[in-house]
Amino acid sequence: MNGNIHSIETFGTVDGPGIRYVIFTQGCLLRCQFCHNADTWEIGIGKQMSVSEIIDDLKSYLPFIEASGGGITVSGGEPLLQIPFLIELFKECKKLGIHTTIDSSGGCYSHAEQFQTNLQELLQYTDLILLDLKHIDRKKHKKLTGMANDHILEFAKYLSAHDIPVWIRHVLVPTITDDIDDLKRLSEFIGTLKNVQKVDVLPYHQLGVYKWEALGMEYPLKDIKPPSEESTAFAQKILNEKLL
Repeated sequence: MNGNIHSIETFGTVDGPGIRYVIFTQGCLLRCQFCHNADTWEIGIGKQMSVSEIIDDLKSYLPFIEASGGGITVSGGEPLLQIPFLIELFKECKKLGIHTTIDSSGGCYSHAEQFQTNLQELLQYTDLILLDLKHIDRKKHKKLTGMANDHILEFAKYLSAHDIPVWIRHVLVPTITDDIDDLKRLSEFIGTLKNVQKVDVLPYHQLGVYKWEALGMEYPLKDIKPPSEESTAFAQKILNEKLL
């Protein structure tokens, strides 16, 4: 079983607990204006890697990973575009006792029978989901990412109903995702979920601008500066108010 892989980071520290072996998969349906991995958007390209190749490489880092309480995180791109690959990968990880995490926007969540069947199997081997909620407002979400958020919110509810541990992540972009009413609405939604262990506010940055330029694309948020520490802390406070 092969996956389309963009890149691998062997000592990740921000994508789940402990030190993480982070796989960035290739392909995404969203087109987020602040994306710092725009080179992962195109589907069907990237390096073809087998599960055995990844496991063999991962094993060499296990002493550091295990000592830190870490594990493997599959990010992207959008990992859920390659669920059969993830199932086989996580099955092998579980044989080694490795903690498994998926970093997903939920952008490809579907009620299609095959997707649902595959997702149910995958979640049997998944310890944690890092769920990126970009915006609670449907119209603003579509403007920001190119897609409405109905199915993404459904995915969040699905994970709650199946009691899959989740860390919510929200990128705070001044003038776009920091409106106080929107933050309160998002907080209310988070409060309806019973599986959220943590909510992280990630301050917007421009580290991906060079990738957009290298791809010949104009970066749409070039005039927006990162939020202040105070506004980030304020958003963090609001989004944690309704946490169960």
